[in-house]
Amino acid sequence: DVLITTLHNSADPTLRKHAAFLLGNARTPLAIRPLIEALGDLDKSVREQAMLALVTTGKAATEPLADAMKDPRWETRYRAVEALGKLADEQALKPLISGLRDNRDHVRYMAAKGLKNLGDSTAIDPLIILLKDENRVVRMMTVRSLSAIGGKKVKNALEEAIITETDEKVREAMKEALELAGPE
Repeated sequence: DVLITTLHNSADPTLRKHAAFLLGNARTPLAIRPLIEALGDLDKSVREQAMLALVTTGKAATEPLADAMKDPRWETRYRAVEALGKLADEQALKPLISGLRDNRDHVRYMAAKGLKNLGDSTAIDPLIILLKDENRVVRMMTVRSLSAIGGKKVKNALEEAIITETDEKVREAMKEALELAGPE
């Protein structure tokens, strides 16, 4: 197929990006593998378009995206976990939770964001661990995700975490989340 060839071989990132877009719109399972490979493209806009195209292809992309989470390149894992979060498919839950343990903060952030979209209480315990993440932006998204899931366990974890949180913006997010949680 000419689109797959263009996506793989064109020296022009704009052409690769358009090929990814058109492959996504085709909504064919044959496009999934080349789009997964494009998540590792050298050009950021091509990686982003491949991710969006995979979301367009729907749930059929969930398993290949979960496999892409094992890629050694963090950019590929980042875009894979972003697509999984946007798909918000229950099959994405386990790969998203595993993304919380990634060695790259970008991937942990995007996994937390994806879990916010899923809103599954299974993610509470793994997310609570990230309230102590070294990256303040990861902690901030974790607070938002936990707040979206809600419940007594989340409230208790936030009350405990706010005591030791040193970043003012993260503390503010925790206060907001606790206000939204309401009284016991």
